[in-house]
Parts: sequence; structure tokens; C-alpha cells
Amino acid sequence: MTPRPRLVHTADLGPGELREIRALLDHAFDGDCSDDDEDHWLGGTHALIEDGAGLAAHGALVMRRVRHGGRWLRTGYVEGVAVRADVRRTGLGGRVMAELERMIDRAYDLGALSASDEGALLYAARGWQCWPGPVHALSPEGIVRLPDEEGGVYVWPGPAVPLEPSGELVFDWRDGDVV
Repeated sequence: MTPRPRLVHTADLGPGELREIRALLDHAFDGDCSDDDEDHWLGGTHALIEDGAGLAAHGALVMRRVRHGGRWLRTGYVEGVAVRADVRRTGLGGRVMAELERMIDRAYDLGALSASDEGALLYAARGWQCWPGPVHALSPEGIVRLPDEEGGVYVWPGPAVPLEPSGELVFDWRDGDVV
């Protein structure tokens, strides 16, 4: 049986481990992992699964703020979920997500992520909900709509915060892909 993912904060990862995570993500996303993308998964908690060949799966959970219904919600934002090509479809992505979801349930008002078409299948199967309402960001110039992100944002509602599906989500600003 595959062990439970090892949870570790970015501050406790060595330079070699950070390079290994970046290499996994570069390969998983066909070289489309930018420095901004890397910055997005730093500073949070990483769920790592290793095997005899090295890092097999990774996902990170970082703290963000999302406004909904007039309230800023403490949001566990999922970043950098990837599984090494030779062990895909063996349940490792689900094990990583189970740990991230457990942390969301215990420490955040809401979970959120932006999904690729392939990743969306995993998230939907686990109960993540595609956000049907508008998506915005609080930019340096004010609130801007992000129509290209709509249909790709998934949420994991917290038990204590009801979400209004017709309402908007307003994400805090960051460099690179905002969502």
C-alpha cells in the first residue's frame, strides 16, 4: 500500500527537494511551469509522495483570500498538483488531494483551485464543484473580471460558510496567473 503523503512546509524543504518538485511540475505540464507558477506553490504546505524512483506526486496548499457574499474568506488554494508519468492513474493524485482536502476542512473557510481539463476530471470525481458564477480579482487598478478563468475554477465549500452559486468570487491579486 502506498504510504500517506508526507506533509512539509516550504520552509522545511531543501534546495534539492524544491528542484525535484519544479522538475516534476515542468514535466507534468509539458514545460509550461513558469517562475510565477513556482512562486504560487511556495510558502504553503506540500503533500509529497516518494517512491524508489524519487518524487512520484506533489500538491501544495497555500493561503489566499477570496471575497464572496461581502465577506473575505480564508481560502486554502490548491497549487502544483502533479503525478510522475510512469505512476499516473494509480491513485497517487487522489491521495495527495485527500490530504489537501483534510487541511482545507480543518483550517479554511473554503478550498479553491484552477483546473486543467485533465485535472478537472480528478477534482470533480472527488466532489469539487465547478464554480458557476463570475470570477474576478482585486487588481492594483481595482476589481477586474476574469472571463477566461470562468468554467475552470473549482471550489471545496467549507461546512460553515454557505456559498451563493450566482454570486461572484473575487480573488486576491498575484503576479502571473491570478487564479
